[in-house]
Formats: sequence, C-alpha cells, structure tokens
Amino acid sequence: MATTSAAAPSRRLPSFGVQVAIGMVAGLALGLAARSLGSDGETANGLAQALQTIGQIFVQLLKVLVPPLVFTAIVASIAALRDLNNAARLVVRTLLWFAITAGIAVAIGITLGLVLQPGHHSAVAAAAAAVPSSTGSWLDFLKGLVPANFLGIAASTKLNDGGATTGLSFNVLQIIVLAVAIGAAAVKAGEAGHRFLDFNASALSVFRLLLRWVIRLTPIGTAALIGDAVVRYGWESLAALGTYAGAVYLGLALVLLVVYPVLLAAHGLSPLRFFASAWPAIQLGFVSRSSVGTLPVTEEITERALGVPRAYAAFAVPLGATTKMDGCAAIYPAISAIFVAQFYGIPLGLEHYALIAIVSVLGSAATAGLTGATVMLTLTLSTLGLPLDGVGLLLAIDPILDMGRTATNVAGQMLVPVIVAKREGLLDEARFREGAGEEMRGEPAFA
Repeated sequence: MATTSAAAPSRRLPSFGVQVAIGMVAGLALGLAARSLGSDGETANGLAQALQTIGQIFVQLLKVLVPPLVFTAIVASIAALRDLNNAARLVVRTLLWFAITAGIAVAIGITLGLVLQPGHHSAVAAAAAAVPSSTGSWLDFLKGLVPANFLGIAASTKLNDGGATTGLSFNVLQIIVLAVAIGAAAVKAGEAGHRFLDFNASALSVFRLLLRWVIRLTPIGTAALIGDAVVRYGWESLAALGTYAGAVYLGLALVLLVVYPVLLAAHGLSPLRFFASAWPAIQLGFVSRSSVGTLPVTEEITERALGVPRAYAAFAVPLGATTKMDGCAAIYPAISAIFVAQFYGIPLGLEHYALIAIVSVLGSAATAGLTGATVMLTLTLSTLGLPLDGVGLLLAIDPILDMGRTATNVAGQMLVPVIVAKREGLLDEARFREGAGEEMRGEPAFA
C-alpha cells in the first residue's frame, strides 16, 4: 500500500516587507481616526494615547539593545578584523565613501537651494525666529570622543509641572571608541584576552536573539509610530514653508532614488535587490526618526540580507549611524542655511558655499551623540556667520522633515558597507541576490 509522507502545506504569512507596509497603512488609518476623535481640552483621546504609548515602547525596546549590541559587536569585529589583511584599508575606504556620498548630497542641496530659493517663497512670520536650546560646536566633537563613563551613559534631569523627571541617554560615538580600545586590548592580552573574547561572543549571540524577538514586533510598532505622527504633526504647518519642505524632500528623493541606485548599478549591484532587502530598516528609520534606534535592524540587514561580512558590518554600520548622515548633515543643513540667508537678505558668495560643503562633509561627526539635525544646522549657521535665530523659523515642520532625513541616513548607512565590501571582494553576492527572496517570507531574513 502506497503511503505519502508529504506534510500538508503550511500557511505562510506575507513577506516581512509586506507586513511592514500593512502596518504603515493601518497606522495612517488609525492616525486619521484618532485626529477625527479630537481631544478633551489638553488630554488626547484614548486612541491617540494608545498609539503614542505603543510607539514609544517599541522604540525604547530597540534603543535599550543599542549599547550592549554595539559594544559586543564592535569588540567581536576587532577580534575578527585581525585576521583580515586589509582591515586598515577597509576603515579608510569606508570613511572615503562616507565623504564621497556626503559631498554628492550637499552639492544637490546647494543646487536646490539656489534654484528653488525657499527663503524668498516663505510665508512664515519673522516673529517665529528663536535661538534653539542646543547648538553644535567642534569642541563638542572633541569632548564627545572621550567616554565619560563605561558605555558613555549619562543621566539628565528636567523640571516640569509635575516635578522632576530623570532620564538616561548614551553616546554611540563614545561606545564605539571604548569598544575599539577594549577589543584591541583583548586581542593583545593573550590567553586572558581570548577568554574575554569568547564571553563577548556569547553575549553578542544573546543580544542578537533578543533583537530578533523585538524585530518581530516591527509591523505593530510601525502602525503605532505612523499613527502617532499623523496625530501629533499632521500637515497643516507645511503651508507656510511649502517651498522649503519641498526642496528638502526633493533633495532627499534625489539622493535616495537616484544617487544611491546609480552607485549600486555602477558596481554591478541591483538597486531593486538592495532596496527590497533594506526596506524594513529604511521604513523603521522613517517612522521612528532615529538612526540610533534603527541601528540594530540596520546592522542585521546589512549582514544577513545584503551579504556584508559580520566582522566588517559590525564596525561600519555603528560608525555610520553616528557619522554617516546624508539627510541630516548634508541635504538639510545646505538647503536650510541658504533658506536662512535668503530670508534675512544676506548674500552668500562662493566661499560660503564651499564652507557649507566642508561643514556638511565633516560636521556630522561633530554632532555625533548630540540630539537632532538642529544641532548640525546651528553648527553650519555659526560657521557661516548667519543668525541662529533663523533655526526657529523651521522648527514647526522639523518632525515632518526628520522622517525623510532619517530614512535617507539609514539607507546610506547600509549602502556604503555594501559598496566597500563589493570593491574589496568581500561581499557575499549570492546572499545579496537572495536576501530579499524566499527567506524573507513571513519573517525578516535576519530572524
């Protein structure tokens, strides 16, 4: 009697990218529904509060994994890089491509600022001008390189109507510096160092598993974050700064959808494959507005779906999350600085545009570990001698712009390691081609 051992076909969930897209659509619908419900005085309705709370919890879950993941991953990468003959070359090539792509992005930003002249087509009132509470400086960069304590963790206290609130923050750049130093010391320490590296490898495996559990919640987190963004920001404030916002998003689109695909195609890599695999991290950057919060996902995708060796990805991606910001540190400050100059009627010469390019290429490192693109903008304005009060004109729509800026940043943080790995013969091209294929059905390729 013939028998069959074939199991009944199992039901498959949609691909992870489709799940995330469904989350975005659901978030948009929930956000619009929450806005239609209105608020009771100063208290948001229950749906709006639920969206905000769930979104904040999801981002917190990602951020809490950043310090241990970055530390253990970079220590492990230092140990692995010792076996590569071209480790120093990889570091130099990575920084070079950071600068090349940033240079292209700032050139696009300057061109759009001059062509569209957003400062001459603005309905924003001059009374909105105000100096921001935090500004950037090159001294902050130098001080920020030196860890203040283990893992660069700092506490801050804010006074409010309900009393005092204390929060913890961390400086990713300091974590990188500390991890590189400890990893190098462990390699040189002989047998004792080897035992430490073995423990570090075990800890890294544990943190990666925790990350995969959190990543499975991405569609839910996406819905909450998109919904909260719709509720809190809407699009009404775009009217007064429509030309400016359009210039910024046009610049981001040119970098993300033209420059990056051209660079990939020039290296024999499929842009469609890249974006298919990179989409979850790009989308999460868009809704969370945090390169650091997205970092664990960015690194996993770069390694598992895009084929970059773990030893290199664990070093290049965290470094990129703090210093590779084509959106926040190139497009945005270039267009914004030109906007401020045009708004106040201050002429700019060739030397000023050269300074914008220099600050944009180098300045992202000076704001690493600080908060927001506003710090990068103040660094640019102060270098050019433009009024810092002009920053206040742009704050009303900054959260809306920050979504696109962060998505572009995250894409660039994956692009450069892929290009460098390809040029150095390290890229797993089979993994790159298959990373967005069958293995991404029902769960992310890195799960």
